Amino acid sequence: MDINKKFADDFAANGVDFITTVPCKQLAGVIEELERRDDIFHIPSNKEDEGMGLCAGAHMGGKRAAIIMQNTALGVTINTLATLIQYYRMPLPMLISYRGELGEPVACQVEMAVHTKGLLAQLNIPTYHFHRPEDVAEFDAILKYTFMCNKPVAILTDATFWGGYDGEGDAK
Repeated sequence: MDINKKFADDFAANGVDFITTVPCKQLAGVIEELERRDDIFHIPSNKEDEGMGLCAGAHMGGKRAAIIMQNTALGVTINTLATLIQYYRMPLPMLISYRGELGEPVACQVEMAVHTKGLLAQLNIPTYHFHRPEDVAEFDAILKYTFMCNKPVAILTDATFWGGYDGEGDAK
């Protein structure tokens, strides 16, 4: 199974037609797959909070939006999540690379990992953590859920999900 294609196909099948991304090595394959597609408008963002603003604008314009980002910048999105996305009950699937767990070779990545799930829980954002490639089978149901209940939802994908770390400290 091509995980990158599965993510893109599920986005399209659920009517997601606008996705913004922040560069990420773990999610690079998904981003490349989105770039190849004509059914989803992809626009890169400079920062995660900027991307959430783009998603909010797309939502207000009648689009179904999603963001692909890293957990290391979750902290800069808290205000946008609480005062814009949640306040106005906008559905927002957030596909998030989750760095900082066991096997992480970069020490600074660990600090945000320690806080990621706690911040999402404090905001009452439903969170799903993909550890194994077969976990991607749940993605379609998660997308249906976020659009049904008009809530942001976080899908964390760790390095194990992507095949572990290589000798350079990057996910394979």
